[in-house]
Amino acid sequence: MRDTRESRLLLVLLVAIAFALITVDIRGGQESPVDGARQAAAAVFGPVENGVASAVDPIGNAIGAVRDSGERNTRIAALEKENAELKVELGSDDRNRNRLRELDSLLKTAGAGQYGIKGAQVIAIGSAQGFSWTVTIDVGARDGIQRDMTVLNGAGLVGRVTTVGPTTSTVLLANDPDFTVGTRMEKTDELGFATGQGDRPLLVQLLNGKAKVKPGDRLVTFGSADDRPFVPGVPVGEIIRVDPMGGGLTRNVYVRPYVGFSKLDIVGVVVQAPRSDPRDTVLPQKPKPAPTVTVTVTAKPPAEGEQAQGEKAEQPLRNEDQTQDQAQQPAQDQNPAQKQNPAQKQNPAQNQDPAQNQDQAQDPAQAQNPDDQGDATP
Repeated sequence: MRDTRESRLLLVLLVAIAFALITVDIRGGQESPVDGARQAAAAVFGPVENGVASAVDPIGNAIGAVRDSGERNTRIAALEKENAELKVELGSDDRNRNRLRELDSLLKTAGAGQYGIKGAQVIAIGSAQGFSWTVTIDVGARDGIQRDMTVLNGAGLVGRVTTVGPTTSTVLLANDPDFTVGTRMEKTDELGFATGQGDRPLLVQLLNGKAKVKPGDRLVTFGSADDRPFVPGVPVGEIIRVDPMGGGLTRNVYVRPYVGFSKLDIVGVVVQAPRSDPRDTVLPQKPKPAPTVTVTVTAKPPAEGEQAQGEKAEQPLRNEDQTQDQAQQPAQDQNPAQKQNPAQKQNPAQNQDPAQNQDQAQDPAQAQNPDDQGDATP
């Protein structure tokens, strides 16, 4: 349609009629005069709107799903990142607390032995299946580290420095089979040499074959000349098994080291030896034995009825004992002849007068017939 004066007048007229119908419809409410026309239009155009909606809704839903999916994925990614950051933060807190405990223990050990140390962190560990048990620490020649320096941590002896680089060093652990350190027994001062055995206890060969040792005894380092490679007094471990004495010049014992060589983190390199041997002062205090619990049981006195019953029970027992004694008495009196002289029992004639025995021997007739004596009497 061309833009003419008549078309403009027609457009203005149609707009005016539309506004008039809208006004009449609003004022009429439910009794609007155009309600019939609206229903007729709904009946005609309703199916068309439903068809169009059925065709358009999947597309709209797909577009909305794609849009929502992107938003959900972004939200999930953000939540996962936040969760990972929280885990790292929590893990860092736990690790920091653990490192603080190890550092505090290391400082206490160094203070007890008066060791001048250079703190370090284990940054690599050698393979236990390799030729040696070693770790790498993050200090080197630039930090004043030299070869054959003692390495320890808060628990005790870790090893000695074998290789030194500008910023790192290699430490041979005390459980390596090529590692040997002089040891001294607590209190008894028995000397020996400890050798590593990998993941097994340390083997200590005491110089005194008759040394009196037992499980639970503890050892420290004896020290080396000029304190290299070992300073004295560093805790080594505790005896767990003793070989029987075989009459040899030495005696073997097995020691559980204080240090856990598979979980090293914070260590210290002794850069200054103590002025004097700390002896046994660096060893940890032994735990106090648990107190012995003593239970006292008090007997309850019996009641009056129970005591009377006990007395009645004792009476028949006493009567029975008396009956047994009486039964034994006649048995002892059954053979009174045992109390007499056996000779008297066998020949009672020996107890008579010897003169009478002689008269009887001279006058046998009288003995044979005593009545004849009466007749012969004048």
